Amino acid sequence: MNFIDELTWRGMLQDSTPGVKEILSKGMNTGYIGFDPTAPSLTIGNYVQLMILSFWQQSGHQPIFLLGGATGRIGDPSGKDKERLLKTEDELDKNLAFQRKQAEKFLNFNDGENKALMINNYDFYKDMNVLDFLRDVGKNLTVNYMMSKDSVKNRLETGLSFTEFSYQLLQAYDFQCLYKNYNCKFQMGGSDQWGNITSGTEFIRRNVEGGKAYAITTPLLTKADGKKFGKSEEGNLWLDPNMTSPYKFYQFWINADDADLAKFYRYFSFKEREEIESDEKELDPRTLKKKLAEELTVRIHSEEDYAAVEDVSEILFNKNATADKLKSLSVDALKTIGQEIPSFNVSGDMVKGQVNVVDLIAEHTAICSSKGDARRAIKNNALSINKVKISDHNHLLDSNDLLQGNYIMVENGKKNKYLISTT
Repeated sequence: MNFIDELTWRGMLQDSTPGVKEILSKGMNTGYIGFDPTAPSLTIGNYVQLMILSFWQQSGHQPIFLLGGATGRIGDPSGKDKERLLKTEDELDKNLAFQRKQAEKFLNFNDGENKALMINNYDFYKDMNVLDFLRDVGKNLTVNYMMSKDSVKNRLETGLSFTEFSYQLLQAYDFQCLYKNYNCKFQMGGSDQWGNITSGTEFIRRNVEGGKAYAITTPLLTKADGKKFGKSEEGNLWLDPNMTSPYKFYQFWINADDADLAKFYRYFSFKEREEIESDEKELDPRTLKKKLAEELTVRIHSEEDYAAVEDVSEILFNKNATADKLKSLSVDALKTIGQEIPSFNVSGDMVKGQVNVVDLIAEHTAICSSKGDARRAIKNNALSINKVKISDHNHLLDSNDLLQGNYIMVENGKKNKYLISTT
């Protein structure tokens, strides 16, 4: 695989410095992308850059996943309209540890000549005092040069602290350390990083005799409506299943705007060009979304999580879903269902003995407005408990009706689904 050609047909190449394609054609090269630990998990936006590192590795080159143990303490002003709040050291260390585990899932750190490296840039600075930094790093880029970068110019009116102003010095020095210690000649990132990255190539040109480094950036991925990619109504789309459930992750792709589909498919699928272009021509948007959603849910989460997502989808959307299918669901799947439909919590003691179905749904939930309303639902054959129709308003529920010992699913009509959980 030719890396630049791969990015080009996928629409993932924004800018590169001269000579990139030539040097990449001569054999294995080492390149890096930095990830600051400013959040407790990587997001789908970060995953764009993980895809770049994956394509880089698949092309026969060596990737470096650079943990921003130092730069995360400063805060990157790129793309920000105001000063970011700094995280505590404990927060940063916790975030670093978790991001390390996430990265290990997506790149090959174990085998082959081009196995990935994981490096923490805190190691470059932990023994350096402020005077060393000013003499060895700050001396090598002029203020005029640094002021010319968009990340700085765009913040001059709203305010930019010296802390954030110094960020590009750290990123430039990072590049030089990787260049000297690992023969890393390439830095990659989003297009908003162009200024920081080229500060690094300039830093190396000035400080390393015969030094020549290269920059590659990708377009910032936005949706057709102009909104930031990866943002849902609830916020970021996280790679951590505890922050964005596999079901919500899957549904993000299923509910994507048709206008975004071709871009998403080319950015996030590992399928070959021939298959992707064929799918774009032959598959309708819904089928293509399902194909991409499956591929990504399996890769980001697991086959088991995807199977659970399918089970939840069947219960929520397939009118022919059976009671046996519902009973087979795991606790996590039932919790996911409870996040998607109206849910009510009742005392566990109520169901450990016996409780009349009318009393339960009319007095302890808002499923029916009154006992009379509940009886009418039963009379009209509209009420189901755990996918089984209730025909008698004297029907009693007990602990045997609890799914996984804790849940009851109620349906009132074809579209109204509810989940009751006990405490």
